[in-house]
Parts: sequence; structure tokens; C-alpha cells
Amino acid sequence: MTTFDDRKDAFEKRFAHDEELRFKATARRNKLFGLWAAERLGRSGADADAYAKSVVLADFEEAGDADVIRKVRQDLDAAGKPVDDAELTRVMSDLMGQAIEQVQAGR
Repeated sequence: MTTFDDRKDAFEKRFAHDEELRFKATARRNKLFGLWAAERLGRSGADADAYAKSVVLADFEEAGDADVIRKVRQDLDAAGKPVDDAELTRVMSDLMGQAIEQVQAGR
């Protein structure tokens, strides 16, 4: 039974580790997405960083990416710089690859 328990424990640790990496990568992607949007909104420096943080926090409103896309779309629309959901989804997808690389590299 010990071998089975060891395998079970190893699986649970691996699962927890993978979930932690997924969470970090998603948060990093949201930050990068917020910085991308901030650039389009004409924000830079500390103002861009603060906006990116607000995008990260928007992800806690509901499960999935809809809350993040909605926030960025509304902000861009309000600034007179509309972008459709398909473009926002594409940008988020592209940034996820970059976020995963950064998290794996420990940045």
C-alpha cells in the first residue's frame, strides 16, 4: 500500500504545482494584457502599471476570461478606441504564451 500512497501523494503534489503555475501564468497574462490596453489608452509608467493591476483584479469577478475582456473592451470603448472581442481574445491568447515563458523562467 505504501507504493500506492506514494504515487497518490506525488500526483497530488504535481496537480497542486500545475494549478499554481496556471494561476501565476493567468495573472501574468492579465497583467500583460492590461499593459497592452494601457498603451492603447495612452497611459505609461505608473499609470499603466496601475491600470494593468486593475485588469488583474477584474479577473476575480467571475470564472473565465469574460470579465477581463469586458473590462478592457469597456475602457477602450469609453476612450473612443473600440476593439472587438475577437481581437481582444486573440491578444490574450498570444500573451498567454509569453506569460507561460516568463513564469517558467521565474520572472
